[in-house]
Formats: sequence, C-alpha cells, structure tokens
Amino acid sequence: MGYRPRPKQDPLVAWMTLSTNHPLPKLRSLDIRPHHYDGQPYFFLRDNLELSDKQLAVPQALGPVLLLADGTRDAARIEAEFLMQYGLRLPHGTLEQLFSELDKAFLLDNDNYRRAKVEALDAYRRQPHRPSTLAGSSYPADPNELRQWLNDYLKAAEDVTPAHATGRGLLSPHIDYMRGGLVYARVWKRAAEMAKAADLVVLIGTDHFSDELGSLTLTRQHYATPFGVLPTALDVVDQVEAALGAEAAYRGELRHRGEHSLELVAVWLHYMRGEKPVELVPILTGSFQRFVESGASPSDDPQLRALLDALTRATASRNVLIVASGDLSHVGPAFGGEPLDQIAKKELKLHDGQVIEQMRAGDADGFYSTLQRLGDRNNVCGLSPVYLTLKLLGDARGELTGYDICPADEKNTSVVSVGGVVFA
Repeated sequence: MGYRPRPKQDPLVAWMTLSTNHPLPKLRSLDIRPHHYDGQPYFFLRDNLELSDKQLAVPQALGPVLLLADGTRDAARIEAEFLMQYGLRLPHGTLEQLFSELDKAFLLDNDNYRRAKVEALDAYRRQPHRPSTLAGSSYPADPNELRQWLNDYLKAAEDVTPAHATGRGLLSPHIDYMRGGLVYARVWKRAAEMAKAADLVVLIGTDHFSDELGSLTLTRQHYATPFGVLPTALDVVDQVEAALGAEAAYRGELRHRGEHSLELVAVWLHYMRGEKPVELVPILTGSFQRFVESGASPSDDPQLRALLDALTRATASRNVLIVASGDLSHVGPAFGGEPLDQIAKKELKLHDGQVIEQMRAGDADGFYSTLQRLGDRNNVCGLSPVYLTLKLLGDARGELTGYDICPADEKNTSVVSVGGVVFA
C-alpha cells in the first residue's frame, strides 16, 4: 500500500427505503475502511474512480446491509433478511435514503454509475495529459521544493554509486516518499545512468483497485510530473493494444487517473534524468490472486503472453528500461491480519529475503513459485509487476539496493515492506 489520501472534508454521513428506483441494488467494488466521526463508528466508502466529490460514511451497524446489496435482492428482502439475521427492525425510510445517497455518489452498479464513468473517461481523455494528482498532498507540487526533497533523500544515500548505463531494469517502491524515501533514493541513485541512457521506459505498476484479477490496462495519455510531461509512446501502446484487444486493454483505463503506483515512480524517473522527458509505456496490472489460489501459473495465461510478446517485438530496436513499481509485504490489522510483534517482523524479513533472492536471480517463475508456496499470505502487491518485469528482462541478475519495513498503522502492528533492486 502506498500513499493513503485523507478525506478532504468531513464525510457526509448517510442516515439511511424501499424505492422503485433501486429494484435490485448492487454495491460497486469500493475501498471500505472503518472510520470514526463525532465519536461514532462508521464505514467510510471511498470510490477509487472518484466519480463524485460526495464522500459517504455508513454506520457500522448497517454494514450487513451493504453486504446484502449484491444485486440479487430487492430492498424489501434486504430489510427482511436484516431483521431475520440480527433481530433488528430498520426505521422506516432507512434503506430508501441509503440507496438514494449511494446512487447520488455513483456507488451502486447501475446505469447512473455507468453514465458517470463514461463521462469521466471522456473528460480524462480530452485532457492534454494525465495531471500529477498527488502533487501538493503526497509530495510538493512546486518543482523547486520537490527538487530539494528528492535531493535530500539522495544525499542520505551517500554510499551508493551509479551502475553502468547498460543496465536494463529495476524494481522501485511506490509507497509514499515520507516512509520509503531512502529506499527510493538508493535504487534510483544506483540506476541513474540507466535512466539517462534510456530512450523508452516501460513502466509497470500495481493496479490496486482493479476488480478484474490479472488485468492489464493501458492508456494513451501522457504522464505529467511537476517537472513537465513524460510522453507516452503511442506506437508501442498501439501494438500492445492490438495484441490484447482494445476492450480488454482500456476497460480499466480510468484507474490510471488516480493510481499512485505509476505517478510516484514517474516523478523519480523524471528527476533522475535531469528533468529531461523520455517516452513511457505506462501499464497497470491487477492482482495474480486467481493464479495463486488455483495453483496455476501466470506463464500459461494467454493475455500475459500476448503482452510480453507484443512488448518484446515493439521495443526491439529501442534502448529500453523496464521498471517494476511494486511494494513487498502488507501484513497486520490494517490488511486484515493479526498484529505483528518483533518476532513476527523478523519472520517477515526472512520471508521477504526468500522472495528477493528469486528476484535477484532473475527467475520470474521461481519468484512466483516462492510466493505461491506461501499462499501470498504476506500480500505482496508487487507480485504482478515484478513477475512481468522479470519475464521481459529474461536472463538478468539483480542487486538489492535497499530494504525497509515501514509502519502502516498508529500502533506499529501493521507494516509494509519495501525494497529496491537494480538489474545492471
């Protein structure tokens, strides 16, 4: 997990009827987190597509209603099942108001949401470039201030010397700079000459909010940073699109608008090139959980093979740098697990070490198999981008440039581990 934006304002609390406008209400796939407001417990519902500026919080007592709103029940049945399972009768008008507020915020999977999504995607594509959505919140928007920030991190990585320009790839974190700044600095300082020499960068990042496991998502939009614009290599994107099929390649394109995994890495890339632009191929890749759970190998997936083959053909004549944007383990209560003590953190470091060794060996299938044996119980969000990067690099050997375990809750019982690897 990387940067976690705070609500811009106090959420609108939906005090949640039986409405013909929502005959079979179905909640969309959302980022739902516990939240306290005015001393009361709520579930904060965040739409990662940001189709509306309306932010909703639902009393935790009504959490079961959200689970029952799966598109198979009308409001009357939801109300009846709530009464039967919990012995609680909802006040008159509760469900009607709840579903009305959810609909206004485009949080129900219905025609209203689909219209809003089409309009948002059209507006995104009409922009001259994808703006730096985290500038001013996760890092400074002012280029001078940002230069100072990044330079301070680089100074702290004083014992790192740049690798030769012929290096072909790297793993960068995408956690926020406040927690992962030194690991960013160590990997990018080591890869500085590689970044400067490249005339094309394939940037593969975790798609944190894809509800389609194993998705591969392109965009034709250029990526802006506070230092200017990094143009997207449209000719390469077109060739990959042809291999994947346009519908599959752009189905989740709107997630590029708010996904931090590419943006936070693109800023470092731009800075380490002396702020000179370079063509990008920005790709978001979804979870490999379906492969892990089924015991299958991603190497047998036709879409993944099509992506790898198309990228290899399209970039054959270019000086390409392959960048995987991914963090490592996400464990503890913040991610649905048990609190970590010092012994558990030491065990986590050992598990991460096994994964990193496979990465350093350049062994994509060994890397995947190691995580599969663990059941990916550590929630390695960099699994899919690292796997694809290793496949593209082929027989490459890597060097660990930095590693850290970062706090992910106020009690320090949840953590995110991050690492940097350079394939020089």
